Amino acid sequence: MKYSIILFILFYVFFKNAQADEVNCLALNIYHEARNQPLVGKLAVAQVTINRVNNNRFPNSVCAVVRQGFYYNKSPIINKCQFSWWCDGKSDKPKDKASWQQIQILADKIYTGFFDGIDIVKGATHYHASYVKPYWAKDKQKLIKIKNHIFYK
Repeated sequence: MKYSIILFILFYVFFKNAQADEVNCLALNIYHEARNQPLVGKLAVAQVTINRVNNNRFPNSVCAVVRQGFYYNKSPIINKCQFSWWCDGKSDKPKDKASWQQIQILADKIYTGFFDGIDIVKGATHYHASYVKPYWAKDKQKLIKIKNHIFYK
């Protein structure tokens, strides 16, 4: 019995830490990709991240999706990542504390399923800012535009 309790506590601590890491990765992605967007824009970016996690063509964790790209000596190659902020060579530490706090709460709600069943991006797994023209957009189905992001699958 004593060992079962210890194992349960260890599992619980590990699970909570892993979940906290996933929520933090989601929050960082929302922050860097959509902090200047209204709530619907932040939610849309988060849903694309989660849609990728749930799609077998992408990694199966939020952190792995966010950090997906090309690496050299375990460091991301500049401008060779799925999400540009991850490999732009700049600090990833949030500077806007108020936005960061709000986004952390939103990321936790999204990760724990508060918004399950609400799909404002219609299953999108890709998006880009409206002022860029990525090479891959012509091969995807355009679904919706939210603020200055265009979403595809």
